[in-house]
Amino acid sequence: MHGAVTLRIDAPPEEVWALVSDVTNTGRFSPETIEAEWLDGATEPAVGRRFRGHVLRNGRPPAYWTNCRVTDCVPGEIFAFDVLGPRDRTMNSWRYEFEADGAGTSVTESFRLPANPAMKLYWAIFGRARGRTNERGMRETLERVKLAAEESAR
Repeated sequence: MHGAVTLRIDAPPEEVWALVSDVTNTGRFSPETIEAEWLDGATEPAVGRRFRGHVLRNGRPPAYWTNCRVTDCVPGEIFAFDVLGPRDRTMNSWRYEFEADGAGTSVTESFRLPANPAMKLYWAIFGRARGRTNERGMRETLERVKLAAEESAR
């Protein structure tokens, strides 16, 4: 109940991390999240900070909002967050890892669903299709980040 995609970007880890960890950029990069905004007066990432994303699942209406909480935040290295459901339960965990690769960065985007009975049932029924959709979405997201990072690094 997880997946990952890695892509090399010709820009330093700190610059790529800054693009990804600023959730207000999410709509530029994600094929499913139209926009995102910080909550509770936050303006930058830190562990425990919350934001919400406006999502078009599979690129189709209806759009809905999801609340998220930053779980890992190390500039130039890691940015991760949980998508929250009812009673702030984790519905999905997303993680970006940044590793220096010569003059550039190897970025891995990944997701992991919690191993509870409801998610195991969901994955058994929809997992193969949703996993492919997530993989395409992660690849598209990283390609868009790559374009933005490499353009600003010039």
